[in-house]
Amino acid sequence: MKSALRILGIVAAFAALLAAGAAYPWLTRGHDLETAIWQRPYFVWGLLAAPIALFLSTIYQGARRPHVMLGTVFGLARGPKGVRTYLRDLPGIARAAALVFLVGAMCRPVSLIKDERTEDKGIDIVIVMDLSGSMKAVFDGDPDDLPSRPNLAANQRLTRLETAKVVVKDFIARRKSDRIGVVVFAKQAYLLSPPTLDYQLLTKLVSKLTLRVIDESGTAIGDGLATAVSRMRESDAQSKVVVLLTDGDNNAGKLSPEFAAQLAVDKGCVVHTIQIGTGDEVDVEDGTDWLGHPRYVRQRFPVNPELLKRISDQTRGEHFVATDTKALTDGMHRILDSLEKTRFEASRSSFEDLFPLLLIPGVALLGLDVLLRVLLLRRFP
Repeated sequence: MKSALRILGIVAAFAALLAAGAAYPWLTRGHDLETAIWQRPYFVWGLLAAPIALFLSTIYQGARRPHVMLGTVFGLARGPKGVRTYLRDLPGIARAAALVFLVGAMCRPVSLIKDERTEDKGIDIVIVMDLSGSMKAVFDGDPDDLPSRPNLAANQRLTRLETAKVVVKDFIARRKSDRIGVVVFAKQAYLLSPPTLDYQLLTKLVSKLTLRVIDESGTAIGDGLATAVSRMRESDAQSKVVVLLTDGDNNAGKLSPEFAAQLAVDKGCVVHTIQIGTGDEVDVEDGTDWLGHPRYVRQRFPVNPELLKRISDQTRGEHFVATDTKALTDGMHRILDSLEKTRFEASRSSFEDLFPLLLIPGVALLGLDVLLRVLLLRRFP
């Protein structure tokens, strides 16, 4: 009978301490906790330790406590019992209740602050990158002229593609509120990313670009430009810009560059063209020699500067010729400096951590456990 009453008292006291601990977060931010997002819900399994801790700190601890064998306890039984006799389980109960709140704090509840509509300045830009086989040609220039030096093996020289990737990633890093997308093309054109403000993701996608990910046997400038323009159809920006980087002449695809340029004019897109190389003979890596060093051969890749100049003139853009790494970097920066900015609305969401609401009662209950053991329920010896 006494054991049953003790267990009932333990459960009642445990529930009372939970209710007392929950009063603070409930009265202050109850609605926010009801609608909170729990970022680490897997920690909820830690609640299974609460009943175990409750049992070990009360019933089990009393059973394993050392006892003194006496011939008779008649004299002690007639003595008065203090209130501390009934409080002996309270420290263990407080400890188990504290565990519940600490586990809740570890689940990290957060409150989604209402979306804020902010007005930013920016433009919509789509970069069109050539991935045809000619981009494997060596690009002259000092690698130190680039914004960041790429990782190269011993005796390895920068290719046109590697140089373009470094410059495009620097282009992205210099923007703050422009939506930027990327289209890649060779024999066919593909959308790598629509215009976005997620510059980190865009940089990763550009970093992973390699030759032979698409059919590199052709150069479909018209298809690449048309794919970029098609992504601008639903743009609400007043300034829509396409930056076309290529080192070849149009010799593949379903659409002609002239038709794609007219589409750009109809959609209000300005196309800036950057010609990489001049069509002269260049070095191209062709395997390695017997020492493992890269071996280069001379090849010629035709370009069509007149075509690129017509595209840029027709769309009110500019045409640049990049003969080395510095010229390519300067051309991209000149394009950025000449762009007119427009205003558009961007949605931003922010979060507020709510775990302190559960951490505070958890720590308070642990403090109660310590104070009871030190001041009121000290054991002897």
